[in-house]
Amino acid sequence: MAVNAKTAGAAADRPKELSLADFYNLPDPDLFAKTRAFADFIETQKKAGHYAVRRLLLTSCRNRVVILDQFTGKPREMIMMASNNYLGLTTHPKVVAAGLAAYSKWGAGAGSVPLLAGTLELHRELEQKLAAFKGSEDAIIFPAGYSSNVGIIAGLAREGDIIFNDMLNHASIVDGSRLSGAEVKTFPHKNLEGLDRALARLSSKYNGKLVIVDGVFSMDGDIAPVPQMLEICRRHGARLMIDEAHATGVIGEHGHGTPEHHHIEGQVDIVAGTLSKALGGVGGFAAASRDVVEYLRFYSRSYMFSTALPPAVTASLIAGLEVIDSEPQLLASLWDNIRYFRKGLVDLGFDIGLSETAIFPIIIGDDWKVKEMTRLLHQEAVFVNAVFYPAVARRMSRIRLSLMATHTREDLDQTLAACARAGKKLGVIQ
Repeated sequence: MAVNAKTAGAAADRPKELSLADFYNLPDPDLFAKTRAFADFIETQKKAGHYAVRRLLLTSCRNRVVILDQFTGKPREMIMMASNNYLGLTTHPKVVAAGLAAYSKWGAGAGSVPLLAGTLELHRELEQKLAAFKGSEDAIIFPAGYSSNVGIIAGLAREGDIIFNDMLNHASIVDGSRLSGAEVKTFPHKNLEGLDRALARLSSKYNGKLVIVDGVFSMDGDIAPVPQMLEICRRHGARLMIDEAHATGVIGEHGHGTPEHHHIEGQVDIVAGTLSKALGGVGGFAAASRDVVEYLRFYSRSYMFSTALPPAVTASLIAGLEVIDSEPQLLASLWDNIRYFRKGLVDLGFDIGLSETAIFPIIIGDDWKVKEMTRLLHQEAVFVNAVFYPAVARRMSRIRLSLMATHTREDLDQTLAACARAGKKLGVIQ
């Protein structure tokens, strides 16, 4: 699709790029008025080739996938650079086999919420393995990573308590904090001095104090300074919770996550996370002391009122944890890819921000260029995610790529070459 001169020119010459924020609240007597305006916006995005969501996969999630191309209506193979399947466990033979066996033995579902009649032997086995994996006394599992964060925070914090969030924490942490009824304060990203000052100033005014931080941040791929945060929390009588969504299976000598990476296993008060990234399934968890876990089973509403994980998923997750420990070559391959790809992007001149792990942002700071680069990469059969305002600040809009252990050197070289061509065409790099 050709881009006219006005559109290809400087950002100042283009009309204002509308975003999801512009349709969040349109005052109107009709509740559905904003949905019609949004539908018109979506149509303009599709016509511009900028509607790069819900691309239909026709194959399982691997390093290369086949999609139904929305532009041609035909199947097309693409390099998958937008998945969180870091170790390739979604299709690992042992993981798949375990799920199939459990499906045959246990059926399609658990049949009830876990607190009542839905806790299977498999669920308890997964909880015990997660607790051991994270160096904790016990663990609780949830139907989704989002519901785990919401359930943990709202299950523990109350009115009269205070929560301190890193400003780049995941949306599920933000939502759980709001639902809890506690006071919520935000500190600058990984700013230890800011956290220390906030705790010193406010601790005496509240009852319970909870500091929450991502172990690996989902948009930037950087690692939280957890040991220093833990020391600050101990000094001010606060508890520390970390979200391991993008750390489990990725960092640490054996892929056990942030505490292992920092050599502080068993010291963090609550180690939470999702089971849908490197572990290749779905669900969430919290690993903590036995007292905390037992309390959450009775006070976490997203646990109490949600049917337990399906048996096949649970068995596959157990197998995934075992594979991480028994096949260290997967973690080694992932890190070989990370080092190679990082050097390639940096050598090309891309701004990858603070990235330290398997997540690579190409920071562009122009929503239109982000959408256009996504379109150009799609044309070159590279599947990436576009991230723009309000998911991030306008000046931080970006392309987001994620690596897998199963990516080949050919996959990475083709992706780097396609990024170079698109980046140069749009003036993102020289």
